[in-house]
Amino acid sequence: MKIVSIQSYILTDKLDQSFYFSQWEYAERNICIVKITCDTGHVGWGEGYGPAGIIQAGIKHLTPFLLKRNPLETETIWEIMYRRSLDFARSGVLVSAISAIDVALWDLKGKILDQPVHRLLGGKKRDTITPYATGMYFNDRDDLSKSLPAEAEKYATLGYKAMKMKVGLGIKQDIEYVKNIRQAIGPDIALMIDSNHAYNLREAIKLANAVEEYDISWFEEPVSPEYYDQYATLRSKTKIPIAGGECEYLRFGFQRLFQSKAVDIAQPDICATGGLTEAKRIASLATVYGVEIVPHTWGTGIALAAAAHFISNLDLLPGRLMAPSALIEYDRTENKLREQLTTSDMEFVQGEFIISDQPGLGFELNEDVLKHFTTTS
Repeated sequence: MKIVSIQSYILTDKLDQSFYFSQWEYAERNICIVKITCDTGHVGWGEGYGPAGIIQAGIKHLTPFLLKRNPLETETIWEIMYRRSLDFARSGVLVSAISAIDVALWDLKGKILDQPVHRLLGGKKRDTITPYATGMYFNDRDDLSKSLPAEAEKYATLGYKAMKMKVGLGIKQDIEYVKNIRQAIGPDIALMIDSNHAYNLREAIKLANAVEEYDISWFEEPVSPEYYDQYATLRSKTKIPIAGGECEYLRFGFQRLFQSKAVDIAQPDICATGGLTEAKRIASLATVYGVEIVPHTWGTGIALAAAAHFISNLDLLPGRLMAPSALIEYDRTENKLREQLTTSDMEFVQGEFIISDQPGLGFELNEDVLKHFTTTS
């Protein structure tokens, strides 16, 4: 059994309406996906998180070392990719290229063996996962004091039990918007905030202390991911749990995060931090430090499916009879690539995702849609 081809595609879709967060404008979707074909005719799909063109270059760099390899040997292949990038890319978008290939290999392995990926990861430990709606981004056309609570109310009406809003426009405005959204959704829906590292430590402490009364489930990326000690200091200054890790790579990066006591909740992105193979290692490492895992998820249905299978296998800390529901991030901004590229039987029922038991990652990819959105292959 051999890998016979690895093809990458850059998909682009111009958004009907730009949205903003604390760093910059988001005007289009630009995503790199990869297709791996085995000599049996089976195909696996993966996705990388980050600048699509650089990820595609990384995939092309790695491809010659992987052709004719047995696709079932995911750890062996992962190690080959890691060693071929170690000297010049111990983190960053080349690791995203490794991630895309690794996710595709797990999808391919599941299809070859006629098994869902969660079973190959070790078993499904829960049948459902609770999606939290990521939204409440900024725009330049609405009165945010009204539009953000209205958006939050919409998610509540749709049955979401948790949601995450953006902050980072300034402490005074952030406090107002958090207050308005909490009033709109009531006390029973979990609310998280994410500043995308907009603040310095002094500002982050001030904001955290000001919004504690609104029962915030976590404060995500409060300061730059470079400052592990500042994360740890902030944890000691607020009752709000601190989350981060979407900018970390490999288990070595997460070891630094954990040793620094920087976060209560770690957020590896499976499509960036080393794929499912490395995410499993990161999850095991997290249990040693007693840190919760809630993956960061962005992009197409491929990334969402990979996160769902990973989370369905995830150990929640601590183990107990009445364990809380596991969370999965579900981006609700405009995304035709997510809505049209793949179909899946992973249903949203009464505020929960029912996990697919279909082979591989459990989705079907529409190659006509792929062709329509592909700008580079």
